[in-house]
Amino acid sequence: MPKMKTKSGVKKRFKLTATGKVKHGVAGKRHRLISHNAKYIRSNRGTSVLSESDWKAVKKWAPYGLD
Repeated sequence: MPKMKTKSGVKKRFKLTATGKVKHGVAGKRHRLISHNAKYIRSNRGTSVLSESDWKAVKKWAPYGLD
């Protein structure tokens, strides 16, 4: 049986936590930041955890897990 391939975008964008949840970087932090206020920039700092309905789809795209 051939192996299933992992979506290459998922490898780059997501990581797993120790409990199996999915972390991701927050969107909207690359350019055009001058039009956003400081509160928006501060609140989107770092990473966040996906909701359960979203990480179920991400785990289908990465059948053998994420490193």
